[in-house]
Amino acid sequence: MALTEQQVRNIIRDELSDFITNERYIFQKHLQIFNGRNIQFGRTNGTKFGTATDQLIGFYNTTPVNQPATVADPSGGVTTDAEARTAIGEIIDRLQELGLIST
Repeated sequence: MALTEQQVRNIIRDELSDFITNERYIFQKHLQIFNGRNIQFGRTNGTKFGTATDQLIGFYNTTPVNQPATVADPSGGVTTDAEARTAIGEIIDRLQELGLIST
C-alpha cells in the first residue's frame, strides 16, 4: 500500500510535533557544528551559559567545573604588590580551571 504525499506529511508532522512546538531542544547526543558556522545571540536580553552556579562547564577539552570562586580584591597599603601578585595568580588559576587559558 503506497502512501499519499499528504499521508507522509501528516506522519512527519505528528512525529516532529513535540520537537517543533517545544520551548527548548534537549539533546541526548553530541552536538557538532560544521567548520565556518557561527552562533548568533539576541541583542536585547543576552544569553547565559549556565543558569545556576553549580552547573558545570569546561572549554578546550578540560573537565567541566562549576563557577570558580571569586578572587579577593587587593586592599592596598604596604602589601599591595604581594596582594596584587596573589590576585593575579588566582585569576590565572580560575581561567585555567575553566580551560580558557592553558596550564
